[in-house]
Amino acid sequence: MSQTHVWYVSYGSNMARDRLACYLQGGRPPGAKVTYPGARDGTLPRAEAGIELPGTIYFAGESTVWGGGMAFYDHSAPGPTPAKAYLITAEQFADVAAQEMNRPPEPDSPLERLVFDLPAGSSHSLGPGGYETLLALDDADDVPMVTFTAAHSSTDIEHTQPQEPYLAMLRTGTAEVRAASGLPRHAAAQA
Repeated sequence: MSQTHVWYVSYGSNMARDRLACYLQGGRPPGAKVTYPGARDGTLPRAEAGIELPGTIYFAGESTVWGGGMAFYDHSAPGPTPAKAYLITAEQFADVAAQEMNRPPEPDSPLERLVFDLPAGSSHSLGPGGYETLLALDDADDVPMVTFTAAHSSTDIEHTQPQEPYLAMLRTGTAEVRAASGLPRHAAAQA
């Protein structure tokens, strides 16, 4: 696959494949307040796998999509956390990240190269927003495993309660993770 594909590791609502499809193909997830434009390439993932991350998720802020708290990943806190890895192109990953950052997908995003340049266990801040810290978690057969989260840790911010539509999407995704086959090993998050 050379340097075209990444494992996008989702720990929140994107664990649900239908939710991720809205980021790739456009659309509005059930219970959401936002319709997404979709990625430049709307192809669904080539593969998916349920995995386990070290660390934990926590809820903070106020979601413009669901209302209530948003899920963030803290790799330095005790875990584990269920997650789902999707094999998508680096372009698609950049487009998913842009939409998570409330930006439109744009050609030639620097993320398309950055995902291959960061060594496993490192992070890179793209800005101060909620999902603007890229984490290079690990690699699987030389394919980077990446996610995004907030720059703050779970102990640095007030926690907020998520709303039921968001929790329903998380439950769907968690059930899919349990049913999916895993990658050969757990993802390491050392950043």
